[in-house]
Amino acid sequence: MMIKKYALQNAVKHKKPPRVDAVVKKLISEQPELKNEIRNLIPVIKEVVAEVSELGMERCEEELRALAPELLIELSSEVGERREGVLPPLPRIEWGVVMRFAPNPNGPPTLGSARGIIVNSEYARRYKGRFILRFDDTDPVLKRPLLEAYDWYLEDCEWLGAKPDAVVIASERLEIYYEHARRLIELGGAYVCFCSREEFKRFKDAACECPHRNTSVEENLEHWERMLDWEYEPGQAVLRVKTDMQHKDPALRDWVAFRILKATHPRPSVADKYCVWPTLDFESAIEDHILGVTHIIRGKDLMDSEGRQRFLYKHFGWKYPVTILWGRLKIHEFGKLSTSELRRRIESGEFDGWDDPRIPTIRALRRRGFEPEAIRRFFLSLGVSESDVAISLKNLYAENRKLIDEKANRYFFVTSPQELRLVKDSEEFRGVARALLHPSRKDFREIEVHGSVLISGDDARTLDVGDTLRLKYLCDVEIVSKDPLTARVLGFEAEAKAAGAEGKKKPIIQWVPAENHIYVVVKRPEIEKPEEHGIGEPLIKREVGNVVQFERYGFVRIDSAEDGTVVAYFTH
Repeated sequence: MMIKKYALQNAVKHKKPPRVDAVVKKLISEQPELKNEIRNLIPVIKEVVAEVSELGMERCEEELRALAPELLIELSSEVGERREGVLPPLPRIEWGVVMRFAPNPNGPPTLGSARGIIVNSEYARRYKGRFILRFDDTDPVLKRPLLEAYDWYLEDCEWLGAKPDAVVIASERLEIYYEHARRLIELGGAYVCFCSREEFKRFKDAACECPHRNTSVEENLEHWERMLDWEYEPGQAVLRVKTDMQHKDPALRDWVAFRILKATHPRPSVADKYCVWPTLDFESAIEDHILGVTHIIRGKDLMDSEGRQRFLYKHFGWKYPVTILWGRLKIHEFGKLSTSELRRRIESGEFDGWDDPRIPTIRALRRRGFEPEAIRRFFLSLGVSESDVAISLKNLYAENRKLIDEKANRYFFVTSPQELRLVKDSEEFRGVARALLHPSRKDFREIEVHGSVLISGDDARTLDVGDTLRLKYLCDVEIVSKDPLTARVLGFEAEAKAAGAEGKKKPIIQWVPAENHIYVVVKRPEIEKPEEHGIGEPLIKREVGNVVQFERYGFVRIDSAEDGTVVAYFTH
């Protein structure tokens, strides 16, 4: 399956049958561990390439979109321009385009939130319309907002290149919803219901009207005012929208528009000012009309919301926005971690906070060193489709690597360090390595060595007497003793290269000077391995705030450097 998606991608990208060598190169680039298996895979690759070559270009793109839609992003230009063609055109744009993203701020934006932010803002940008960020925060009990999350959304939207044209906070607009509720009652489109939840369910399931449905407008207005005056308890009374009690879908029958919740809202301007709160379907429907929203992108699992809201719009005589449905997004590495579940685990101390690298928030990805443009490309490549999408973060890693590889300086870092003594002509070896900061630039860093280096414990365990290897940028050595681990210096790396001594290719490993190094803690995204400890070369501490590459380890963002210890967050 992996071979086929890369063959399809190559065919779509170049508009001609795929090449075997291009597929091989892509496999090794994205899955370096396959390098030693390529010879065995060549017959399979040739067979798949032949199959794809028989498909037309249109069929290739269809199959790629179904198999790995994220790979369509490879069709973007090399300079990283956004590929607008990935998003299908919006229908019915003759009256303009106003898009909205409406989160419940019970936590910061997650990767799922980022998809909505990016796609909605991109459509608004494309059509020179407006992008509105609206906080649907009218449930202070079950979906209780987190006060800090309001600012986090604003920060992350701006960081993602999706600064909203307007920001609306629903909890501070309750009087507007109350006015519409009164008007709806006066139109005969709503009534105060005193049935318990269980009682109304029996009426609903039997497709029968409840006893309160035909109460007069005057009585309903009186009951409504008593609800607002705190005269009823939670569960004692609700305001229902009249729909069709014989509707084939019970979920659409006389749904709840307002309920009583006696709880303090976390926003100081709201606090305990109100006890009657609109449901999301009512609040969202009213706001979409007031704000002039023209197109709504929502999950296909929320189709019932549209059905309920259309009854409300019919009562008011309004025109419903264009609705576009998209499928669920599942990211393999995170499974089904809801914001509520994340909040519970953070409050219990299981995670360090909302930027813990083990959780799928934008704050966590920022701290790990991801570029906002990589996240934008990643989500725009998925397009808008009703098909469910299951993808791996490896696709996001590939996008981010394109952006950071050219600017990330290189440094040495080793885990489980073990000392390797160096001798030359029976004396302690001393030297200075002139190491490249980046392979495509002529910037160097100098690393002094006085007698010993520290190498990775994993590398040390593979060494035996007589083995030769290269300490990168320093010298070639031959192991002469295992206890203590000692190596004879054969010559500086430059000398070894000049000698043209090819022979058996030597393994090349990274190292850190034994006398001058810093301790490094790497915060990792794996649940089972949240931290890794090691040592690094001293110049790493000057890179605070930057993404660097630890050679043969990965990209990391240097988060802090205090008291001789560097804390880095693993990127990928």
